[in-house]
Amino acid sequence: MADEERDVSPAEAVRRALRAARERPEEPAPAPAPAQSPAPPDPPQEAPRAAPESDGPFRPGDAARAALRRTAQAPPVPEETPAADAPAAADVPPPGEASAAADEPRGAAGVRPGDAARQALRAARAQARQAPPEAGESGDARSARRTSRAGARPLATGTAGRPGARVADARAKDVRTFLADAFRMPPETDTTEPAEPAVPESAPAPAPVPARSMAAPTRDGDHRHTYPAFPPGPVGAGGGFAETWWGNAWVTALEEGALDAKRLARGRGYAEEGHVDAITVTPGLVLAYVRGSRARPYRVQVRLRTLGEEDWERFLDAAAERPGHIAALLDKEMPESLADCGVPLLPGPGDLAPLCSCPDHGHPCKHVAALCYQTARLLDADPFVLLLLRGRGERELLDALSRRSAARAARAAQEQEPEPVPGVRATDALAARRLPPLPAPLPAPLHPEQPPAYPSVPNGPDSFALDQLASDAAVRAHALLTTGHDEIGALTLWQDAVRLAAARPGSGLTATSRALYTSLASAVGRTPAELARAVAAWRQGGPDGLAVLEDVWDPPAGRFDRARPLLRAADLPAFRPWRNHLTHPRGHVQLRFGRDGLWYPYESEPGHDDWWPRGTPDTDPVGALTGLGGSADEL
Repeated sequence: MADEERDVSPAEAVRRALRAARERPEEPAPAPAPAQSPAPPDPPQEAPRAAPESDGPFRPGDAARAALRRTAQAPPVPEETPAADAPAAADVPPPGEASAAADEPRGAAGVRPGDAARQALRAARAQARQAPPEAGESGDARSARRTSRAGARPLATGTAGRPGARVADARAKDVRTFLADAFRMPPETDTTEPAEPAVPESAPAPAPVPARSMAAPTRDGDHRHTYPAFPPGPVGAGGGFAETWWGNAWVTALEEGALDAKRLARGRGYAEEGHVDAITVTPGLVLAYVRGSRARPYRVQVRLRTLGEEDWERFLDAAAERPGHIAALLDKEMPESLADCGVPLLPGPGDLAPLCSCPDHGHPCKHVAALCYQTARLLDADPFVLLLLRGRGERELLDALSRRSAARAARAAQEQEPEPVPGVRATDALAARRLPPLPAPLPAPLHPEQPPAYPSVPNGPDSFALDQLASDAAVRAHALLTTGHDEIGALTLWQDAVRLAAARPGSGLTATSRALYTSLASAVGRTPAELARAVAAWRQGGPDGLAVLEDVWDPPAGRFDRARPLLRAADLPAFRPWRNHLTHPRGHVQLRFGRDGLWYPYESEPGHDDWWPRGTPDTDPVGALTGLGGSADEL
């Protein structure tokens, strides 16, 4: 029994006693005993086995509360009991014995409840400090064991004074603290860092560490946009950092409001070296992390006053008044006339309110200057960044401008009078009416007039060709005016080229004719020799003569069959027939029967198949041969 009692920790003994006291039914308090010397303490009793064991950690306060409850439940001490009979402080049982003796009520004459609680608390703390650790158990293991016991204790659902309620409150407080730390932003000012030492311009920059980034694409919207960091690069064209007039206006506002030009130069160098991380723009705020001379980046922000509703109304009216303003904004440009509409879009000196987490109190510091210089590059690329800083997003502005433009157009359409619809009314079109008679045509000229003469110029068009084309146009116009019909309009390109070449006056191929024939033949894809033979056929019989030259066909029985007897009756030799051709036996004369019923004479050198049109066509084959000249013997 003694060995088992020594194995029980003070806290465990106190908890067993407390549970046994709670489960025992209330009993009437015994009569006060006569005053006598205090009896020696009973041997430690074993805690009731029915009491459940707890895995919670030992706390000295539990022992103190148990002793306090026992003292409060003890019967009152009679007045005649001398104070000297009260037990001394040394007689107060230790925590182990006190927990065992709590199973039955004991009188404590002259002992105040507070004194008993304090004595039990001191004894429990002393025993906890003197308790030897388990064999082979280190300090870390003991801490882990206490932590596991604390986590395994069930939460009591009682009043706030119970241990379970206090544990629940402590755990809830820990959870709230953890959640608050998880969403806490870095501090605005780091007061633990000393003042930033001056770094020479030529000194190498410290090794960069992974910088914090303000980039959060999932949180971007119409009123929040995060732009990626600009790569390191030189300044803009012309020596200025910005390239547009509105970007230069932003830089001017920064530089005119600065108090130290050296900090501006350092900030410009930071911007050119790419020390500015992603930039987040919201209404009235530009925010980014900037890497300075230390490894930890600084949180930098620049504030700008947003516009009120009246200013936005004036801006929207000025933008919707001229369609060119909206087109310029869509092209990522800011018209100067729109910026001068009476609304302070661009900042002035002192309008930029900087704030940086660095210990430098300059106005502005080099980190703020670097952010402002990079913001000017954002304004160059997109003027809607300036409008977002003033309080309105791009989509919101475009929607407002679209509605305002539509309303303005609707009002203008209502104010102006409707234009008359062009056309003729149906009643007027269907009404019976008599048209006035046409005027009498003018008398047609007797012949086509002679066109004017075109002089010849070096490297110019051929004057003869121009004269020929003008004369031909005059002839066709006269024929159309007098007859109402243009026979030349139905000709093909080849036939028209042959007609133009045949209209050339003279006979034979002169130098001028050769040039004309060459140009016409090349235009229709023929040779000058073919064109010359076709011209001879055209002059012989016009389009029908050209068809006889190029068309070979089989004539029906009748006039073609009667031609040979007629030739024999005229003492001519028997001609050899082939399709629509009749050829002399010696091969120098040929008759061709055309579809128009005429006989066309042709000649060739004897023994050569080179037939050229000769003579005049005739309905009689003998008459056609007579036109060639010569006697019957020669034929």
